[in-house]
Amino acid sequence: MAESHSQGTGMDYPEHERTYEHFVTFVKWSTIAVCAIVVGMAIFLV
Repeated sequence: MAESHSQGTGMDYPEHERTYEHFVTFVKWSTIAVCAIVVGMAIFLV
């Protein structure tokens, strides 16, 4: 059978939270950029 692999106890929570915060910021600004592109296309291509 497959062996069980443990994750260990050394989770770096501050680094995890910082990475998650950067990810959320990236998604937020990417969404804003895509919305701006769609609005620009609706204005200038119609």
